[in-house]
Amino acid sequence: MSPNHVDHKSIPIIGISIGDLNGIGIEITLKSLENTSLFSKLTPVIYASMEILNFYLKLLKKSHLSFHFISKPQQAVPLKINVISVWEESVIITPGRPNATGGKYAKKSLESAVTDLKNGSINGLVTAPLSKELLNEQGFSFPGHTEYLAAAFEVNENLMLMVKDGLRVAVVTGHIPITQVAESLTVTLISEKLQILINSLQTDFGIKSPKVALTGLNPHAGENGLLGDEEQNTIDKVIDQFNFNGYAVKGPFPADGFFGSNEYLKFDGILTMYHDQGLIPFKLLSRGSGVNFTAGLPAVRTSPAHGTAFDLAGKNSADPSSMSHALLLAGTLAQNKDH
Repeated sequence: MSPNHVDHKSIPIIGISIGDLNGIGIEITLKSLENTSLFSKLTPVIYASMEILNFYLKLLKKSHLSFHFISKPQQAVPLKINVISVWEESVIITPGRPNATGGKYAKKSLESAVTDLKNGSINGLVTAPLSKELLNEQGFSFPGHTEYLAAAFEVNENLMLMVKDGLRVAVVTGHIPITQVAESLTVTLISEKLQILINSLQTDFGIKSPKVALTGLNPHAGENGLLGDEEQNTIDKVIDQFNFNGYAVKGPFPADGFFGSNEYLKFDGILTMYHDQGLIPFKLLSRGSGVNFTAGLPAVRTSPAHGTAFDLAGKNSADPSSMSHALLLAGTLAQNKDH
């Protein structure tokens, strides 16, 4: 469907925080918004400054793109790349060279966008990649976007859910050291994360009776206690309780064989026990087009499933696929919430 034949009143306004100024965030945003078919799913609002965006237009040789500058999201115009100037001061940009400036203005962009997300001025948010280290130097006390948004919305539990078409992979423990994973895996925590996943599959993705798989923690899912007892003492109890309550939950599966075969294709959602257990196979299977969705929030937030890629910044070689999918998913989920 052409954007010109869409009821623009029904199209959600999606904010975009630009991430680290010296990473690839602005590049993949502008490249994604070259695809005008996206405008049938969302009206974009970028939180940045005129100077920053013009710098990247020139660097990327994209003078054919133009911006519509506004002071608040309610002024956003469909079919245009709307921009809210979060700051007016001049900033020195050094693509590919991380520094405190990148962290400072990533924080400004994010905070402004989240304020509008909380008050309902935008219907969803896509966050471009930022450097957690540089952001922390600016007094940002959270390990990542997910934790920051959970605190902003005063949500006790949320879920990192990676999405690529029908592949949806979530993690029980997110940004914590691997040495803390086993002790963190309680019946309560796994149950909370599993319930968020099921709720999201039902409400966000429209799957009435989702089938969900859980992976084990240990090699071979513990081998009946020979290689660890977290499966028997913790994960099995969660699965039994959810099945007793009428949900379709299976596992715990040995993660290597589960993702190494086609077993994962049989499920609407997969709950893995820790960050790399879920994200490594997800990123291999999604081939650069995956999206990070924060389930459990009262608002929609997505992001590309990769980092700042400072090594690619400023070279006009960054692949926008993941960002494009993040924008599309945000628009789709925001529309689902309105219906």
